[in-house]
Amino acid sequence: MEDIILDCDPGHDDAIALMIAVASPYINLLAVTTSAGNQKHSQTLRNAMSLLTLMKRQDIPVASGNAKPLTRDLISGVSMHGITGLDGATLPNPDFFSQGIPATELMAKILTEHKQKVTLVVTGPCTNIALLLSVHFELRSAIKQIVILGGGMGLGNWGPTTEFNIQVDPEAAKIVMESGIPIVLAPLNVDFEAQLLPEEIESIRKIGNPVADVMAGLLDFYGMSFDHERWNFKGVPLYDPCTVAWLIDPSRFESKKCNVAVETQGELTAGETVIDYYHITNRKPNANVLFHIDRKWFADLVYNSIEFFNN
Repeated sequence: MEDIILDCDPGHDDAIALMIAVASPYINLLAVTTSAGNQKHSQTLRNAMSLLTLMKRQDIPVASGNAKPLTRDLISGVSMHGITGLDGATLPNPDFFSQGIPATELMAKILTEHKQKVTLVVTGPCTNIALLLSVHFELRSAIKQIVILGGGMGLGNWGPTTEFNIQVDPEAAKIVMESGIPIVLAPLNVDFEAQLLPEEIESIRKIGNPVADVMAGLLDFYGMSFDHERWNFKGVPLYDPCTVAWLIDPSRFESKKCNVAVETQGELTAGETVIDYYHITNRKPNANVLFHIDRKWFADLVYNSIEFFNN
């Protein structure tokens, strides 16, 4: 079983990543921390708590992170995720309280007290993790690995070559990528393959439990963001769940160890991940980069995770 802290900015695909983590017998979700990204920090906190209320997991501690990126103004994902960050479904009001400490301090508390090393899973900007590594340098040895949804090799979804999470806070991403802690990077190359086809979404809708109803509504709204003439997708790609899916079964992915650098200065490319696939720079690989996924297995994982809530 993998002990994880999920740092997220819900966000439709964050919601599905969180749902899979809660449902999986292979994941021990120690805490959820939230960042500013797809929506402002107060809204992503509320969204995470609403999702945990829906899944009846109010026992999982939740804390809010930084209100903005390290040095930049916040870029919001409202155009993709809507006014609430989770448009398309009606979620319950949170019926428990968040922790009275910042996200970095909740992470530090768990890393200090937990007996085993902890995996940090990041499905939003890297702001909270960069702050944790900077403020609590002494706790780096308690981190097993950091699994990040972000970046792309020659691909972008916010700019021609930039992915949203990294572009929101490239300075934070640079700190994390250069930390020396083992990194697993799930870039757009693999994320674009992790699609749910229309018939698979209809199957989810027919499951009939409250979690399925919410997830189907979220997928309907989220799917409208993908102009099929522009993207040429057959279904709806789910980025963030690739991180949790990899932890559940790495054998379902193809990956390569590469050096990954983060561009912070480029006029057109700030936030680009420069992935040295062919080891041209001779820089030491610092990340295991995921490139391909077993799509059918992934779709089944999402379905089975939602069906779990029939119990």
